[in-house]
Amino acid sequence: MELINTSIRVALAWYALISVFLFSLYALDKKQAQIGGRRIPERTLHLTALVGGFLGGLFGRAVFRHKTRKPVFLIIMLMSAIIHTIFWVLLFI
Repeated sequence: MELINTSIRVALAWYALISVFLFSLYALDKKQAQIGGRRIPERTLHLTALVGGFLGGLFGRAVFRHKTRKPVFLIIMLMSAIIHTIFWVLLFI
């Protein structure tokens, strides 16, 4: 039982860390877009969402109003959330 609790804590820490990271990437990409600087590749944003950063991506989109005109970003965030939710549900059934 303690192994499960530890695993859940590690997973939650991962989700928090990767979400903060993706939120930061959205902030940086928005700033770079405004000043005409080097942008974060869309592939990086998508992959970071897929490995668990979808919450940070959703908040980043909303807070910075960035990538909101590209539906694929919202679709990837939602699909990532669904995939991770299904994984956790199946893990505990």
